[in-house]
Amino acid sequence: MSALDPPGGRKAVAVWSIGVAVYFVAVIFRTSLGVAGLDAADRFHVNASALATFSLLQLLVYAGMQIPVGLMVDRLGTKRVLTLGAVLFTAGQLGFALSPSYEMALAARALLGCGDAMTFISVLRLGTRWFPARRGPLMAQLAGLVGMAGNLVSTLVLAPVLHGVGWVPAFAGSAVAGLVVLVPLVLFLRDHPEGHAAPPAARGAGGGFVRRQIRDSWSEPGTRLGLWVHFTTQFPAMVFLLLWGMPFLVEAQGLSRTTAGGLLTLVVASNMALGLVYGQVVGRRQSARIPLALGTVGLTALLWAAVLVYPGDRAPMWLLITLCLVLGSCGPASMIGFDFARPANPADRQGTASGITNMGGFIASMTTLLAVGILLDATGDNYRIAFSTVFAVEALGLSQILRLRGRALSREAASARAVIAAPQPAQPPQPLQPDQPARACPLPEPSGRRSP
Repeated sequence: MSALDPPGGRKAVAVWSIGVAVYFVAVIFRTSLGVAGLDAADRFHVNASALATFSLLQLLVYAGMQIPVGLMVDRLGTKRVLTLGAVLFTAGQLGFALSPSYEMALAARALLGCGDAMTFISVLRLGTRWFPARRGPLMAQLAGLVGMAGNLVSTLVLAPVLHGVGWVPAFAGSAVAGLVVLVPLVLFLRDHPEGHAAPPAARGAGGGFVRRQIRDSWSEPGTRLGLWVHFTTQFPAMVFLLLWGMPFLVEAQGLSRTTAGGLLTLVVASNMALGLVYGQVVGRRQSARIPLALGTVGLTALLWAAVLVYPGDRAPMWLLITLCLVLGSCGPASMIGFDFARPANPADRQGTASGITNMGGFIASMTTLLAVGILLDATGDNYRIAFSTVFAVEALGLSQILRLRGRALSREAASARAVIAAPQPAQPPQPLQPDQPARACPLPEPSGRRSP
């Protein structure tokens, strides 16, 4: 552990847990449309393309906010950004509950996406500021695991509540959770442990601060590799959980909503279980990052192809279950992107670099969500054609990972060697304890004489 590493400990866990609780609620709000897609289509009288616009706009705002949010975190600190995010996504969820028209509902989802965008990067920043660097991969995976638990709440809790009490009570009632996490956030969260503040230069203002942060972060091959790993691995599960999984399972596969909800829950459960595995593996063996990412991409493509080309109108249940288990690996694999960006950037650029990386998966998800909606309308709800978009987006991301991996890994190894070779700071002298007498220092022997 470096001498400059944060200490970790119970206080670090407590502060980090407050930030993760905010992210947990943000994910509940973000994924709430995934279990209410068909209800939203009926409520606002829209087709598949218009329904996709809800998630598309939300992701567009989320992705577009990543670099600005990263800059805000580096400049203003975690607490201020998380507080603003919690206020915005709570207002967005409440507005979505009360919206009388499609246009107002779109505006509410945009507001929700803006607040949601401020949460995950802030939580990553808390992890790097409160825990030793060697804990970084595990803390990122744990944050992702908690986020998936929020997705699980959407599936298991919000869906039956929505069908039991109706649209307005379900969504307005869920907005209360935003107020609940806002209280400890304001009262107890701290940006960093005492004595571990960012260097003054990182907090300083300047005319070129924004350009410098973005330029220096993007110039690192590790940041760009992180973006493309996130781009390629995250979107298949995100598209499935956020919007199109439920319609695909109900309309194309003929399952009941209850059974389809169970399969969505299986994706989330698989994600949570595999998140712990991926975090431990990457934390112990950095060389496993590329094989895990590429293996996840290949297995995801293989299972999607098996489901879409299966003879007959519907795939068997065992194959759908296998697909959902494999989709659960997409979230943990996407966290590997941050494990390339993190060591490539100093502490004062972590927010910006994380923002750039986090854009990847959401750009891919946004593109695929829109493409699936357009193809469904154009082909008369042919899900086999619509979901073929997955392969094109994965091929693009895979080509970029293969192009950048050698350069990024070489640069990372060179930086690690430089850190090892650098002289370590001298340890300050230890003060004498009150009951400890001073010891006389023996004088050197004069030249040519021996001690008796």
